[in-house]
Amino acid sequence: MEILLYILAGAAVGLAVGITGVGGGSLMTPLLILFGFPYHIAIGTDLMYAAITKAGGVVAHKRQGTIRWQLVILLAAGSIPAALLTAFLLDQVFTDAHDYGPLLTTSLGIMLILTSAVLLFKSRMTEQVHTKPPSWAQRHAKPITVIMGFILGTLVTLSSVGAGAICAAILLVLYPRLPALHVVGTDIAHAVPLTLIAGLGHMIFLGNVDFSLLACLLIGSLPAIHVGTRLGAKLPNQVLQPILASILMILGIKFALF
Repeated sequence: MEILLYILAGAAVGLAVGITGVGGGSLMTPLLILFGFPYHIAIGTDLMYAAITKAGGVVAHKRQGTIRWQLVILLAAGSIPAALLTAFLLDQVFTDAHDYGPLLTTSLGIMLILTSAVLLFKSRMTEQVHTKPPSWAQRHAKPITVIMGFILGTLVTLSSVGAGAICAAILLVLYPRLPALHVVGTDIAHAVPLTLIAGLGHMIFLGNVDFSLLACLLIGSLPAIHVGTRLGAKLPNQVLQPILASILMILGIKFALF
């Protein structure tokens, strides 16, 4: 029964991802925690889940030519070392998972709140960055991209959330002339190596990946994502995303403060 439950959970998250476009990390990790999995196992397993489920998107965007590889490299130059360093420090500084549990909980809450805010105000952000003159950050976009990648890599490793929505917001703010499809393609192309390296860090340094759980989630979610993508074209996304963003905001506040 538990195996069936986890497969259905993977299918539910995959369906939601396909319909709304919201990253699986912001949905899967809270769900696994609600199922009773420890924070560290939920986060480590979800990172590997995210890397595998997003890999197909990279192939599709590469064929369409919608990936800006230079930006992927700049982001990864900060995020990959940060992911490895974060996992290493968790292993070296803390004696066991219970000691760094509050850090993971708070990071998860903060990233869920940020993801919710991005979903709620993304359209307004898009309008403002296109109408305003280039900011200081946009004039120094390349070094700031590396710095933001480092911050993102640290927080994604601690929470498994943000490799998608928050990275997209960074690209939107720093590169306002980047076409929307290129933002998505570049975001996904960076999310795969980031979540993979962060997941491997959790697996190698901390032992935080449950492979049986991972297999169940993938069995349910991979076909459901394709179904959700087809349904998403027919459903009112402008209504669904705010509802989902509100749920993520409530969960984020819960994890950050309690």
